[in-house]
Amino acid sequence: MSFPTDLDMINHDINQLFLHLMNDLTPMEKPGPMSGRCELQTSQMETFLKENFDFENIPDEYIVQGVRSFRVGRLPSLESIDENLIIKFPSETYENPFEMTIGEIRKWQQSYVVYACQDNDLSIDKEFLQQALKGQSKDGDEAFRMKFVIRMSTCPILMEFDGQVIPRKLEKTWPNRIKLVSVTGIDFAGRKHDIQDIYTYLTNWKDVYALDPCTNQPLVYGGRDFFPNRNVRGVLDEKRLYNDLIRMARLRLRACDYQGVQIVVETGIGLGVFAGRQIGIDDKTRSFTARAIKQVIEEDGSKYTNIRAIVFALPIFEIDESTSTYNCFIDIFNNGYSGSIPILIVDQDMHRLTVAIAKRGFFVSELNPADSHGVFGEYWQNRGPAVEEKLALTTVGLLVQHHLFNEKHVLNSDNYNFMAIDDNLSVNTVVSTPTSYINVGQLLQSLQETVGRIGTWIIWILFLFRRKRDDDHIV
Repeated sequence: MSFPTDLDMINHDINQLFLHLMNDLTPMEKPGPMSGRCELQTSQMETFLKENFDFENIPDEYIVQGVRSFRVGRLPSLESIDENLIIKFPSETYENPFEMTIGEIRKWQQSYVVYACQDNDLSIDKEFLQQALKGQSKDGDEAFRMKFVIRMSTCPILMEFDGQVIPRKLEKTWPNRIKLVSVTGIDFAGRKHDIQDIYTYLTNWKDVYALDPCTNQPLVYGGRDFFPNRNVRGVLDEKRLYNDLIRMARLRLRACDYQGVQIVVETGIGLGVFAGRQIGIDDKTRSFTARAIKQVIEEDGSKYTNIRAIVFALPIFEIDESTSTYNCFIDIFNNGYSGSIPILIVDQDMHRLTVAIAKRGFFVSELNPADSHGVFGEYWQNRGPAVEEKLALTTVGLLVQHHLFNEKHVLNSDNYNFMAIDDNLSVNTVVSTPTSYINVGQLLQSLQETVGRIGTWIIWILFLFRRKRDDDHIV
């Protein structure tokens, strides 16, 4: 469903994009090949990394609890490898692989950037980020800060969630138009590392969870999880929750705008197992999340330089659709959306949407619901992945956003930017979409309709001249 609901009110190329996404894509496979333990896909990624980058796990060594550490041989010396060397995913012998070059991988790694909320109360600085992005954030306050940290990079998609490899020849440029936005959501699942979320947003947490009689703090079971008391519903600090959800949404959308993203693909971050169903607050969590991002888009949309539309990928898995995140967002946006940015809410695979958008010539971002430990892909080898782990198995994210694969850029504090979340859209580094990124086909169609064939050729020549000048200045 789109907002505005009358597609004729939307810019022509966005109108056509929305129609394509709603009508032309194959429905998401639910359940599908990647809805279970993903044994095949995990082994496939491990083999790919071993064969091409000398990946191997380090016995009995962990990045964080339950996350196996590893070493890589060739990646640290990518600069010494021929940039034209072709790497094929999943293997050299696969019939229709995704092809990439060493030179492309270098560029994707170099695109890594961090945006963090500039707020004295949060105390986020470069030293903290360097520690957190290699899995060394501490339980509680430090983990809490990570929901105000955005990690972004160019990150091509190798497979959709149907588990099928996307064939790609080197001349195809669409993978270079995809950005992956990794960010942590609020955790109401009740876990030791994210205990500050419980302290901050639940006013009756002492009633909700079983307490350790010695510390009067939530009792930890199995080294990680809190145990909720039966028949006790959580009471939210609604004002604090809503304000923080606004800050989180504002941060990531502005980061996308600064990075030249034209179409933002969002998903329900923190609205699954982390929404707090076990303590009776999941409906409110979803509602506040939808309301918060709606308000941000309405308030900031007219100020964006690059964002032209936002697509919410919200697959419906519930038997009762009325309880779904999809339905919640539809209800919220139906209640008087007044923003200038066109919105599409769709029951679809976010990879399928993102790839389709990139293939239409747009620069697009995709949201990765990351863990507060700050390690990309987190439990990707554990054969039971959530969305973040599935992204590690289906994209080049491990090569680009994991600190052990891309230490040079992930842990480089020069890539860290700080953003004040207020009415001013300024930030340390601003990246606008260059003129050369304009969809040429859309431009020509519009010109031909208005000035005729002769005028089109004249402006086409001028456009090529301008594009050449812009290319000379793009770093």
